[in-house]
Amino acid sequence: MPNINVVVLAAGKGTRMYSATPKVLHALAGRALVQHTIDTANALQASSIHVVIGHAADQLREALAGQQLHFALQEQQLGTGHAVNQALPQLEKDAIALILYGDVPLIRAETLAQLLAPVDANSMAVLTCVVANPHGLGRIVRDAAGSIRAIIEEKDATPAQRAVKEINTGFMAIPVARLHDWLPRIQNKNAQGEYYLTDIIALAIADGCKVHTVQCPDEFEAAGVNNRLQLAELERQYQKRETTRLMLAGVTMRDPSRVDLRGNITIAQDVELDVNVVLEGRVDIASNVTIGPNCVLKNVSIGAGTEIAANSVIEDALIGEDCSIGPFARIRPGTVLDAEAKIGNFCEVKKSRIGKHSKVNHLSYIGDSELGVDVNIGAGTITCNYDGVNKFRTIIGDRVFIGSNTALVAPVNVAAGATVGAGSVITKDVGKDQLAIARGRQSNIDGWERPKKQPK
Repeated sequence: MPNINVVVLAAGKGTRMYSATPKVLHALAGRALVQHTIDTANALQASSIHVVIGHAADQLREALAGQQLHFALQEQQLGTGHAVNQALPQLEKDAIALILYGDVPLIRAETLAQLLAPVDANSMAVLTCVVANPHGLGRIVRDAAGSIRAIIEEKDATPAQRAVKEINTGFMAIPVARLHDWLPRIQNKNAQGEYYLTDIIALAIADGCKVHTVQCPDEFEAAGVNNRLQLAELERQYQKRETTRLMLAGVTMRDPSRVDLRGNITIAQDVELDVNVVLEGRVDIASNVTIGPNCVLKNVSIGAGTEIAANSVIEDALIGEDCSIGPFARIRPGTVLDAEAKIGNFCEVKKSRIGKHSKVNHLSYIGDSELGVDVNIGAGTITCNYDGVNKFRTIIGDRVFIGSNTALVAPVNVAAGATVGAGSVITKDVGKDQLAIARGRQSNIDGWERPKKQPK
């Protein structure tokens, strides 16, 4: 692979998005459009990545902070040639400049590698695509031998040129040394009054530089986003691409059109995903996991054999093997479930460790807690972990049985083998194998009459 300097054009406002957010920061599959492009550039192992910014430049710098990026400011948006010229002083003269776009998120690294392959010091390459509807796009003009002669923007094209279906995608690979020669020679004598990068094609041919063309196999790879309708269309294309990849690797999806993948998703074989499953962030799912309908998983690791029932939400958690979760369970950040743990319906667990084979079955809240092995939590149990200012921990040992409707007021420690009677409010530690009962004595009053509504 040659020395690659990537230039990402991301200076435009995106007027047709009708948004205060710059176009390239709108999200597709949970990542900004421009981040998709940057990630693809990184996959190519580019030696440097240069992002040309303009509109809302500070906002883009902040959104992309913490990455190995160089920024070039295009104060006036005077066309693609002008944009690349702003980054030119930062580029290595012996490198190949790969021109990418911050609003074209689905381009594959494999396609760009094909674009780069024929380029050397005396040649460049252009990525083209044959599309059904070329309206608004620059056309590829070829000679009788089939060699490219020029790229004509639609507003400058003749009727015959507008009938051409092969379009310029905008992606180019160009020797940086040649850019130093060609960019200053581009003129803005066109309908838009802009400096088109595409004009270097004619300059290259005139200078005897070979211009290769590589055809993009999928028009959606080269499709840009100009409005929210196009954003939604590319979202569906991305989801189709990713669900297809996973199904071909052994994942079952009951309806792939109703599964959304929004991050770095790794799924082993023999996993089943039902409808309306959303996977976000970093998600790792081991083999033989079953996920029911309407579940959301964000930044989680799921062990082999675990079953997640319908309408459950899991975030920033580690789930062990052969666990059972839901339906209607919420697993909040900081939670760890050891193997064979069970979280039942309408239960919430936050920043807690649930030991092996322990059960929180129904209508309970466990927060800032640590449960040992074989613990049973009765229905309606809560850990009272917050006094309005500070959070406190509850420690429950192995084989503890907590009766239904119990409140454990932290900080409190229930030692191994202890039993807590139903309806108790536990404010003090419970020793090993002790029975704790903390509730008011029952009174039955004879002759009691309920209040009655008075007639109006």
